[in-house]
Amino acid sequence: MSLKDYISALKGKKVAVIGMGVSNTPLIRMLLENGIAVTVCDKSTREKLGTAADEFSALGARFHLGEDYLKGLDCDLIFKTPGIRPDVPELIEAKANGAEIVSEMEVFFELCPCPIIAVTGSDGKTTTTTVIAKLLEKAGYTVHLGGNIGNPLLCETDSIKPNDYAVTELSSFQLMTMKKSANISVITNISPNHLDYHRDMAEYTEAKLNVYKHQQEGDFVVLNADNEVCAGLAASVPAGLRMFSRRTKPQNGCYFDGEAIYYIDASGEREIIKRSEIKLPGLHNVENYMAAFSAVIDIVGDKVCRELAMEFGGVEHRIELVREKDAVRYYNDSIASSPTRSMAGLNSFNEKLIMIAGGYDKHLSYDALGPVICGKVKKLVLVGATSEKIKNAVLNADCAEKPEIFEFSDFEKAVRCASDIAEPGDVVILSPASASFDLFKNFAERGKRFKDIINSL
Repeated sequence: MSLKDYISALKGKKVAVIGMGVSNTPLIRMLLENGIAVTVCDKSTREKLGTAADEFSALGARFHLGEDYLKGLDCDLIFKTPGIRPDVPELIEAKANGAEIVSEMEVFFELCPCPIIAVTGSDGKTTTTTVIAKLLEKAGYTVHLGGNIGNPLLCETDSIKPNDYAVTELSSFQLMTMKKSANISVITNISPNHLDYHRDMAEYTEAKLNVYKHQQEGDFVVLNADNEVCAGLAASVPAGLRMFSRRTKPQNGCYFDGEAIYYIDASGEREIIKRSEIKLPGLHNVENYMAAFSAVIDIVGDKVCRELAMEFGGVEHRIELVREKDAVRYYNDSIASSPTRSMAGLNSFNEKLIMIAGGYDKHLSYDALGPVICGKVKKLVLVGATSEKIKNAVLNADCAEKPEIFEFSDFEKAVRCASDIAEPGDVVILSPASASFDLFKNFAERGKRFKDIINSL
């Protein structure tokens, strides 16, 4: 079915769109411009929704706003934003009354005319997704990048050709209700995350599995052999399997021997690139490259893989060098919104660091982060809701040497403190180990604010 046919089938139906965020705004506009009756449901006030609400109102949209925005959903079709759990009472009631509940990404997966590649994981998914997209582009393919990264893709469906590739980064929120899987799926790793949203680790993991659970013959999934959860999934995948590892040699996929990345398939094994040639620092980026290579090396070829890894400088907010001032280097790793992500970032450096950490509490354990901070950080600047948890993890760590700790309630004061205590030769890194929602809308806004402060020094 084409997008045009899908929209035509909605004529005469009542459609609700929950959440007027980045992914749903183009969707609302498209539906309204095609004469669909749309009710926009959002917790915000009309004032906060701004000019987009005025535009949608002029196109005929109805609005259901404020604290009770989910009540009384009398609709035939509801587009749910990923941030709302599918089992909230209002959605259960709407479904019982006959409403079909979908998401922008679910409908895209049903309508997309080209192969889909999907990446998920607790850490590393944005870099891996970006690398896959750039590999395909470098090989000459037209790529449509979306999900948690790039553009909302549903509205672009009719411009996608069968020989293109759709590359998507998918969160556990998006995957929780997915009933179709990508042709090529990648799970970078699975570790505790988003436990403020999911009931427990089992539910979080189960959501991730939808990235490959519905695959058909000819599809395959790429799993991290070094991650305990991923390794345990290998025996039960429904289609093809490739794995990547820094510790073992998989039968099919990539491995790292400490010096270079190799690829193994039925024809044997071959070296792809030496670690010293990879522009991005850190062993976690070696893993990201192995995941990406395993996914598309058959499509793009060895030469493209090697050349891209030698020239790609990284994604914004991911160990991004902001500037060097007075012989101090400042790095923005705002994407590090979990303890494991911060640990990977800290381990990318040889020298001891000045670390700025803390943020919104996703109810994660920081116990494993404490010893890593003791080993990699000489001065720790804390700000945000998780400050106390991170401080306790450091103080309780079994380490002889602990960093000096500074605590703040104001983000700018914390950043400026890190600059004030830095000496020539030091590295200052924003590596929050926490989400951003206590002080910022998202990690990108946090990273931009950090860069603005550093560039104003």
